[in-house]
Amino acid sequence: MDKYFEMIRIRFLMMLAYRTNYYTGILIYSINIGAYYFLWSAIYGGKGSIQGLSIAQMTTYVAVSWMARAFYFNNLDREMALEIMEGKVAVELIRPYSYLGMKTMQGLGEGIFRLFFFSVPGLIIVALIFPVKFTWDPAVWGLFGFSIVLSFLINTQLNLLTGITTFFLYNNSGLIRAKRVVIDLFSGLLLPISFFPGWAQSIMNFLPFQGISYIPSMIFTNGFSHQQAIAAIWQQFVWVLVLILPIQLLWMMAKKQMIIQGG
Repeated sequence: MDKYFEMIRIRFLMMLAYRTNYYTGILIYSINIGAYYFLWSAIYGGKGSIQGLSIAQMTTYVAVSWMARAFYFNNLDREMALEIMEGKVAVELIRPYSYLGMKTMQGLGEGIFRLFFFSVPGLIIVALIFPVKFTWDPAVWGLFGFSIVLSFLINTQLNLLTGITTFFLYNNSGLIRAKRVVIDLFSGLLLPISFFPGWAQSIMNFLPFQGISYIPSMIFTNGFSHQQAIAAIWQQFVWVLVLILPIQLLWMMAKKQMIIQGG
């Protein structure tokens, strides 16, 4: 495991070398959250709550969703696609570690950096500007922390699946862009799942996307009861286990027909 921990450290240090980009990112995210705050304020129009969420909870939901995104978001699919097209993956496959495990650890190192240098300071700044309500209940923080780790794993697994398709499609840039749009929409980042029509919610209950943003954000804003939060985290955990199977199957198929395009 030492080599995987070293990958986390190296990626963290690489991100640290370009941390100025993330300071400007905090400003951009803050403007984005501000736009959503004024939009939802207009939508609420003095109403006490919509779909069980007050305007304060919705503001907190938006802020937490976008700042949490900085932790679970990564570009592993694009990195894998580039390495496959340039032929670098051939060298990676003969090294004494799991290629997919290595990419996951790199994503985790990037996520840890963004958590400390982007999400935490960004959320503090946003809380000083907008009516974000923090909870000091340690149980909520514990459930949220566990949930956000699972959201990182689900998002990373979907990125790995998308990246592996490069072996078959040779150029999957369109698929990568489509995947990002689908995740942002159906994960609850742009709109809470509870705001979708009933038939759409029923369909999304059978998809892993809500485990990326909606569940951790609802836990943090107390939009879920304790029992609902536990059930939602179990749902996330099940999806982490379920996604392992298609990743391994697709990975075995990909290695058997690997074609190096670069070199």
